[in-house]
Amino acid sequence: MPIFEYHCDKCGHEFECLIVGSHQPECASCSSKKVTRLMSACSYKSKGSGGETTGSSAGSSCSGCTAGSCAGCGTA
Repeated sequence: MPIFEYHCDKCGHEFECLIVGSHQPECASCSSKKVTRLMSACSYKSKGSGGETTGSSAGSSCSGCTAGSCAGCGTA
């Protein structure tokens, strides 16, 4: 069952909602059904040729790196 991120067109609140079947999400803040589904950030992990783990995770730094994102250390 997928969890989607939404933005309320009425009050601007952003929230996540578990969608089951034909469930229509509503804003947790104002109960409006006028919401827009947002593009979710994704993360990945892969093994490099030497066995090291490389990848990106939204909102966290890479292993061995002190920057908050790959853009911060220039590897992206």
